[in-house]
Amino acid sequence: MKRFTFLLCIAFLSITFGQEKIKVTSVYGSENKEVQALLDFENIYIQTLTFHGATIKGKHYEVTISEYENGNLVRTETLFDGSESDYFRNQSNTLPLTFFFKMADGKFKGFLRGERFGSKKVYFDLKSESDMYVLKDFFGSSNEWFFTSDTNKATAIFAIITPKINPDGSGSYCEVAQSDVAPERFGTHFLIPHYFLVSIRFKEK
Repeated sequence: MKRFTFLLCIAFLSITFGQEKIKVTSVYGSENKEVQALLDFENIYIQTLTFHGATIKGKHYEVTISEYENGNLVRTETLFDGSESDYFRNQSNTLPLTFFFKMADGKFKGFLRGERFGSKKVYFDLKSESDMYVLKDFFGSSNEWFFTSDTNKATAIFAIITPKINPDGSGSYCEVAQSDVAPERFGTHFLIPHYFLVSIRFKEK
């Protein structure tokens, strides 16, 4: 019995160390008030996420944007895939990435800039008025956020959503992004007909 318990402890520790937590910190927008006002007017979002953790050192990473319509995944585009070259392999315990998103004229445009590169731009059609879409992260009221590293699964880091419509006719964005509902289920749970998820996956190759 003791041997069995010991083996279970080893297995648990192996899983724990194999799935370390990654800390994420964020800097939003511009410190210049006039510039930020212009970004708000043009419906442009700029946010830098910095990923921290020993588990990301030596890893490649892939960033994707997925489109959901009526609760179903209808399209996924790769914004950046660092496994295309060892040049993009992360060499430290931190990784800062700056994300640019714009919702205007019926289009959603995404772009990513790292320390040594800029990604391609990806475009999606919007199904509602551009001003109805907002960018939400998963920090809530905290200035840091944690997720478990899993090389087999991408983790959603942003949601571009339209609001959940309440019975009184008002709309709520924060209730969606800060809920315990899996981001992939936002559409069916909150009856949001159209939204996007931006996800990252750290991987060996």
